[in-house]
Amino acid sequence: MQSKRRIMVSAGEPSGDMHGANLVRSLEKLDPALEIVGMGGGALRAAGMKILVDNSQVSVVGLVEVLTHFSEIRAARRRLIEEMRDNSPDLLILIDFPEFNLSLAAKAKKFAIPVFYYVSPQVWAWRQGRVKKIRRLVDRMAVILPFEKDFYQSHGMEVDFVGHPLVDELAARPVPPPRDEFLTAHDLSPNRPTIGILPGSRLREVGEMLPHFAGACRRLAEIRGEAVNVLLPIAPGLDRQWLKSLVPKGVSLTIIPPEERYPAMSACDAVIAASGTVTLELALLKVPVVVAYRVAPLTYHVGMMLVKSEFFSLVNLIAGKKVVAELLQKEVNEVTIADHLLGLLVPSANEKMRREMAAVARALGEPGASDRAAALALTTMKSGLLEDRRNDSRKE
Repeated sequence: MQSKRRIMVSAGEPSGDMHGANLVRSLEKLDPALEIVGMGGGALRAAGMKILVDNSQVSVVGLVEVLTHFSEIRAARRRLIEEMRDNSPDLLILIDFPEFNLSLAAKAKKFAIPVFYYVSPQVWAWRQGRVKKIRRLVDRMAVILPFEKDFYQSHGMEVDFVGHPLVDELAARPVPPPRDEFLTAHDLSPNRPTIGILPGSRLREVGEMLPHFAGACRRLAEIRGEAVNVLLPIAPGLDRQWLKSLVPKGVSLTIIPPEERYPAMSACDAVIAASGTVTLELALLKVPVVVAYRVAPLTYHVGMMLVKSEFFSLVNLIAGKKVVAELLQKEVNEVTIADHLLGLLVPSANEKMRREMAAVARALGEPGASDRAAALALTTMKSGLLEDRRNDSRKE
């Protein structure tokens, strides 16, 4: 009797957890008998994956932050390698998180486990030399950003653009209520400008960004001489009292629960957001945004020596031009942010950005990204199994 097929998934960050969960559900539709284990968070657990390592132990950004969590990262890597050695999966699926995941890929090669990489590491932005390592260690690559296919093909890799899974994520959600209806339901005046603040999901980045974002809204209200609705859609697991403690005096904001995230974003006239996947969510919703980010000074200076890309926001990278403002390090302050938000409240500028965001949304592809990626993953797994049989027959 043939044993159950096993897949290991490694998703080290919240966005990877979300993408991984959608992929796991698609895999289970194609093969309900699959056993799926690995590293992830709440979304992957809810999708049915057996969690061997909770990714909250390793989800950090920046050189300094990685060094301070080194022991947890090493322990997570050791646990997954032991699983590959002792209970060899038929396929290893890696989702972004390159340094950690490529070290797993190297071990997988030693154990003759085929490797499928879903959601490309950003080697096109910095340390492009890593593509040689990826080509050597990865059997098949599925990318979710349109410009990545040309990049990898130019380096001799077999790669498929499957579309972005956020397209499916938003398509599966109910249509957001009209702006005025949403604001009225939260006791907010539809006649006021409405600003969303999205400071990220990690404690460090929220603690760094939220005071500046909220302070910019206070300054915006002072400049305009009128009250401003400020919406803070929170990430799961963040403590409301802690968030309120970060907000400067004189700022009245409305905390929106995670399940109302998309309706809140849709109700905004403009948003200030930490750089990341959220900017693509805003593109799909066609909501104007100012993108900002801060990291530890050492991380920033090292990054500036290595980064090859003109832009750091995904919206601008996909558009191939500056669509949204990008603020880094000292530019992330209430004065600069407020000035950019003020510009986005000009009707002509607001409408122009909404049109450009719509073009970015179209470039993200059609629905079905996770299903297409799952089909490619199973093809990679079967190819690996066929190769194993060929090797066994040669030994005989």
